[in-house]
Amino acid sequence: MSALELIPAIDLKGGQCVRLRQGRMEDATVFGDDPVAMARSWEARGAKRLHVVDLDGAFAGEPVNRAAVEGICAALSIPVQIGGGIRDDATFRAYLEAGVRWGIVGTRAAREPAWVEGLCKQFPGRVIVGIDAREGFVATEGWAEASRVSALELAQRLEQAGVAAVIYTDIHRDGMGTGINLEETLALAEALSCPVIASGGLHDLDDLTRLKAAAADQPGALLGAISGRALYEGSLDFEAGLALLAS
Repeated sequence: MSALELIPAIDLKGGQCVRLRQGRMEDATVFGDDPVAMARSWEARGAKRLHVVDLDGAFAGEPVNRAAVEGICAALSIPVQIGGGIRDDATFRAYLEAGVRWGIVGTRAAREPAWVEGLCKQFPGRVIVGIDAREGFVATEGWAEASRVSALELAQRLEQAGVAAVIYTDIHRDGMGTGINLEETLALAEALSCPVIASGGLHDLDDLTRLKAAAADQPGALLGAISGRALYEGSLDFEAGLALLAS
């Protein structure tokens, strides 16, 4: 069984690297003003992939920080996955042409699962769906709007479309350092055949230890975990996390 991936996150807002709390744009902490340098530093420290989100794009419904994303892709040899504002085929294609390995779709995927099916046929193995949930129900428009679609229901439908993976984020925990919602993440992973990436709330090595133990009980169900604030603020040591997951 391959080791779980610890995936650093770079969230872009106004060209800067930031982290939000519970998806609130007004509650942003700036961690750097050079996204390319930040991306290079994660690769140098051993990251195997990078998670990038265009926060402005998620709210605008179209890419806003495209230049930063293109600069990141040009600077790295590790694969990049990007989400935020991908609402049409042309945007998805443009990101792949810019060097992005996987595009992450969320808002339109929740509203039009049939669109995702078409996207998967055009770009097999390149589509990741981001399911962001609040109390088990999907949130859209950069987490600003709630739906009455359950995360599990949407994940199962999109899995049939052929997505490469599902990123599951508990919005209440995102950026709060309260630990991943392991119970809901594992329930989702158990119900799907495509791999799940955990997101939202990862805080320290204890969280990774629990995630690793859970992954051992469900081989192949979990691909890894995304971390942002915990890595930037230091409650989770990146190199120690990599060593733990590799051991």
